[in-house]
Amino acid sequence: MKTIRNRTDTAVFSLNEKVCESYDFVIEEATAKHIFYINEICEETLSSAKARGTGISGRPPELLEKKMKEGEAIIAFAPDGKWAGFAFISLWENGKYVSNSGLIVAPEFRHTGLAKKIKRKIFELSRKKYPKAQIFSLTTGLAVMKMNHELGFEPVTYSELPNDELFWENCKSCINCPILLSKERKNCLCTAMLYDPKSNNISDSLE
Repeated sequence: MKTIRNRTDTAVFSLNEKVCESYDFVIEEATAKHIFYINEICEETLSSAKARGTGISGRPPELLEKKMKEGEAIIAFAPDGKWAGFAFISLWENGKYVSNSGLIVAPEFRHTGLAKKIKRKIFELSRKKYPKAQIFSLTTGLAVMKMNHELGFEPVTYSELPNDELFWENCKSCINCPILLSKERKNCLCTAMLYDPKSNNISDSLE
């Protein structure tokens, strides 16, 4: 298992320009040993969705456990071992697409740059495990859109996303699902962004 230590000093997930406390985060590929943190991750995801009033779909514990056991998730910890953040990937349409989903950072570690570090690591994990797949992300957050753009993602229409019914089933727990259904899954409040490895090499040059 590969462990990455990243030092963060300024706020990059937030749009604020304030300087924040420094942390030596440990960011690593999640495994079965991290199942202990699933309830905390699920609770924080739900709490964040309620606080923001925007679309964050629910993540059943069984799904996160499966992702951890299959090496398809990234988890982060503070120096004292406290859980700090998480994200996972999913494969669609027989490997044509990979989604980067579930990015969440514990409240006390927001505005530290951790979200950007996790975003990059989940992107790198996607590229390592499924190098030929197109990677996509759905988000209502401007900060996440900016992170995606830095990695080479481009905005796309919903018609360029997977047509897999199971994928769209995941949207049913989102508060904006009625909007999605009323538009026949052609549009919603989330912005769809896609990284195509065939036409984009920007990630190879990122520091």
